[in-house]
Amino acid sequence: MAGHERNSRQGIPLGRVLGFPVRLNLSWLVLAVFVTILYGGQVADARPGLATGAAYGFGVLFVAGLLASVLLHELGHALVSRRLGTGVTGITLELLGGYTEMERDAPRPGIEAAVSLAGPAASLILALAAGAGAAALPGDGTAARFLAHLAISNAIIAIFNVLPGLPLDGGRALHAAIWAGTGDPHRGRRIAGTVGVALAVGVATFATLIYLRGWLSLVGAAFTLVVAGSIGLGGVASVRLGRVGARLRLLDVDRLTRPIFGVPAGTTIAEAHRLAGAGDTVFGVVDPDGRLWAVVPEAEDATVPVDRRGVVEIDTVARLVGLYRSVPAGLSGDDLLRAVEDDPVGDYLVTAGEDVVGILRVSDVKRVIRPTERVSPTRRSGT
Repeated sequence: MAGHERNSRQGIPLGRVLGFPVRLNLSWLVLAVFVTILYGGQVADARPGLATGAAYGFGVLFVAGLLASVLLHELGHALVSRRLGTGVTGITLELLGGYTEMERDAPRPGIEAAVSLAGPAASLILALAAGAGAAALPGDGTAARFLAHLAISNAIIAIFNVLPGLPLDGGRALHAAIWAGTGDPHRGRRIAGTVGVALAVGVATFATLIYLRGWLSLVGAAFTLVVAGSIGLGGVASVRLGRVGARLRLLDVDRLTRPIFGVPAGTTIAEAHRLAGAGDTVFGVVDPDGRLWAVVPEAEDATVPVDRRGVVEIDTVARLVGLYRSVPAGLSGDDLLRAVEDDPVGDYLVTAGEDVVGILRVSDVKRVIRPTERVSPTRRSGT
């Protein structure tokens, strides 16, 4: 699967392949043990004269083939992504397959579709190659069976991944198609995520029914339910992301900027509030020439007890301007979100050239993105 939100720095580093850093999630080891035992047992049953060690050696070889297959699937995504300019930060192989983390979202639906479908295309090519190899070998030997199983596995990977529901590759292609038809990428993500949830319910229901009829083992049913759960969670996350994305057009740093009410050093907290009047005021500390040198972080003055507010000076709870991150005026939408991702809980100075024009509180950004979610002020230490 191709993705943008996930963190490829988790897992065991395996080095670089074609320039892409590759990592192995520890969950893969669980699958490796399971497949080795299952496949080795099947080989031992099919070839009674074969030594047990050799039979399970084929199990290990089949695991290696699966690992290579998943890696090549992800390399399909990564190579096309690099070619089309969206970049790749890494590839991670895990229990349910793998994912490729992109540096940035696709700027156009055509790029989104091309990157998404490159992985299943690579799996389909592998399936055809392994199938051709199995057909070329004489008889029903272990090598021919091995290649046939590898062909079937890659065909399943290709078919499963083109199912039209996020977070699967087919879901990303559906997202791209809706985006191209409506011009709204967020609507495409919501619809494809909803289809993903429906798909997860369908897979789970189907697995349960065939297990109850005795056509699927308990282990197979459990694994299928885990896969369905993973798809469902990814679909729900995509729907939520689509809803959040639809509100991005409401994000405008100029509209969200709070003006700073400057007071001279030595002003008590009580006096600062009296001068500012009623309201949720952002206080700044200015020098005798009116230059801003410190700002009070969100809710910091509220930490001072009521009986001390008449003696505690505002600059004792303020934070030096040089310690704040800043964002330029005029940002909106995705650009604003990217600008505040380094510190998603703090305050930012809003600047126009060298001038500070106000404060942006990330809590205000969160209220726009998630209007039904209560955002509590975050306490930061002031100097």
